[in-house]
Amino acid sequence: MRRLPVRQTLNGKTRERELFVRKVLSGFFGAACGLFISVVMLLRTAGAQDIDEVKKSGVLRHLGVPYANFVTGGGDGMDVELMQLFARHLGVKYEYVKTDWDDAIGDLTGKKVKPKGEGIEVLAEVLVKGDVIANGMTVIPWREKVVNFSVPTFPNQVWLVARADSPLQPIKPGGDIKKDIAAVKALLRDRTLLSKANTCLDPSLYNLDVTGARVMLFKGSLNELAPAVLNQEAEVTLLDVPDALVALQKWPGKIKVIGPISGVQDMAVAFRKDAPGLHDEFNVFMQRLRKDGALRRIAEKYYPFVIDYYPAFFKAE
Repeated sequence: MRRLPVRQTLNGKTRERELFVRKVLSGFFGAACGLFISVVMLLRTAGAQDIDEVKKSGVLRHLGVPYANFVTGGGDGMDVELMQLFARHLGVKYEYVKTDWDDAIGDLTGKKVKPKGEGIEVLAEVLVKGDVIANGMTVIPWREKVVNFSVPTFPNQVWLVARADSPLQPIKPGGDIKKDIAAVKALLRDRTLLSKANTCLDPSLYNLDVTGARVMLFKGSLNELAPAVLNQEAEVTLLDVPDALVALQKWPGKIKVIGPISGVQDMAVAFRKDAPGLHDEFNVFMQRLRKDGALRRIAEKYYPFVIDYYPAFFKAE
């Protein structure tokens, strides 16, 4: 008589063994998965530091995007000098950590986000790589939901900029910023305009959809907006004050400022919301820089004409 395979002759016991093995393996992989998630979360938050941890580590990690003389990419810039002085104030070493506009907030907070309506959307959990963001970051509502900003470090405003040969002429300031903005917007109908989403130049912040302008969202970096207009990729562009000042120096006689698109804004240093000690200490440090005139001297070094536009901002207190 032909013998049946073991699996068939011992079918009940084999099934029990299979279930037992599956339970063991399931438990093992479940524990391993839980351990993996715990390790990942630990790694994501391990880089988060407040002032005591920064002092203990001996290093202040400055997250920066090369932009408009705040971070030149060559080892200097206004915000690079500010962070170097702040590190010295804390008694620690300075370390620059390069990032970009899309990743900067995630590299600081551990959460990659984007604006969504009046709020934000969390896209992913990411690794924390730095302690502060300092690269001419404008204080706008959606960013305030995810970071704490310091006292203002630089004045800002969004301007409309065109080539020097454009038929558009600069408006004559009338002393009322709202009327000045309305006068500039009235010039935009049927004009091609470059802007940049998810930045202080985002057209949604300034109701440009009602102006009749043909808004084009620029895919390059903020530093490339002025060159794009010079290359006739659009008739006009939005630039913030520091970038416009740099462009006026870099291409004298080739571009002109038509007028304001926004009221006066602030640029500041960004901190994690769970790092109040570092945030508060920087504000104390900034008061000292204002009082002794150091902030003004650093600003004039990188933006020689900014005092002409905003003298009150840099007045020693």
